[in-house]
This record gives sequence, C-alpha cells and structure tokens, in this order.
Amino acid sequence: MSDELVFYTNPMSRGRIVRWMLEEVGQPYRTEVLDYGTTMKAPEYLAVNPMGKVPAIRHGDVVVTEGAAICAYLADAFPQAGLAPPVTDRLRGTYYRWLFFAAGPIEAATTNKSLGVVPSDEQRRMVGYGSIEAVSDALELAVAGREYIVGDRFSAADVYVGSHLGWGLQFGTFERRPAFEQYLGRVMNRPAAVRAREIDDALLAQLRKPAS
Repeated sequence: MSDELVFYTNPMSRGRIVRWMLEEVGQPYRTEVLDYGTTMKAPEYLAVNPMGKVPAIRHGDVVVTEGAAICAYLADAFPQAGLAPPVTDRLRGTYYRWLFFAAGPIEAATTNKSLGVVPSDEQRRMVGYGSIEAVSDALELAVAGREYIVGDRFSAADVYVGSHLGWGLQFGTFERRPAFEQYLGRVMNRPAAVRAREIDDALLAQLRKPAS
C-alpha cells in the first residue's frame, strides 16, 4: 500500500487548520477539494468519512477525520517536524490538555455563541464548557506569559488553538484581549501559516469565479 498523503478539504471549512498543519509538517501531499452537498456527500467520499464532512486525510491505508485528531496524528507520523513533545516528555500532558481543550470546550462554546445558545446558570453545570467567559479565561491562561502553548516550543496544539482563536476574534465569539492578540501575532505569521492561507485563499477565489 502506498504511503501517499491525501488531504480532503474545502477552503471554506475547518480544513484550513489541517492545511496549516500539513504545511508545518513539510511532507508532500495531494489535495482533493470537495463541494458541499455534492462530492462531499457522494459515496466515494462517504467511504472515507461517513459524516460527509471535511477535513479528512488518508495516509496509506490509514484514514483520520476530526481536526484535532488529524493534527495529533500528523505530529506523531512525522516526528522529524518537531510538532509534539516526545511521549516521555512531561510537557506531553500540557500539549494534550490544550489541544483537546480546543477540540472540546472551545469548539462547543464558540459554536453555541454563534447560534445564540446561552446556557442558564443551572444549565452551566450540564455543559462541559460552562460558559464562554470561563473558556476565554482558561484560554488566556494558556497563552499569556509564554511563547507558545507548550512553553517555548511551537506544536500542533498551537496550530489547532491558534486557528480557533483567530476565527473567534475575527467573528466576535471571543473578546479581544492583549494576550490573545500577542499570541496570534506569533503563530499566524509563521511561514507555514502564511503559505497555507495563500493556498486556501487562491482555491477559494477559484471556486467563486463565475463559470464561463
């Protein structure tokens, strides 16, 4: 079985997170751009991801879906990129903590806020994130006073957390705080992050071009 790395995405999706991660990894990959409602729901892609959503990757005979899982997988599959602390390093726990904090509480809290869903005081006990304010305070704790999520090491956790924080500030689901702005200034200006945005922006412009 070939070890070809295939990336399934749409430039208007969370696939932008994985694009950035792939550019950080620096390994060759092939991109399959899917359309909502057509190729994303076609039998060929549903065999890859039964949810009919992107992003997903196929690496040889291994299929991985879900953005955080893809970032974690790629960091471990290509350790030479240095995008995750070694398993024996105590910082591995910090890395996991914030990577999956973004996949859980941040994702849920920002989605609910975008939908206008605000849990009551009683309901906050039932939802994992509690409140958007609690999530924001915890996230500020993660990025304030250090270069990256895992101290002075850039990692896959920064790709995932930085992507969600960037969207949160762009769309107003997170309030602007100095610690957030400073952190994003560091991670979003990395060459791989800039390159990934340029690739996806070019794809998006191509998709929006009227058919002749």
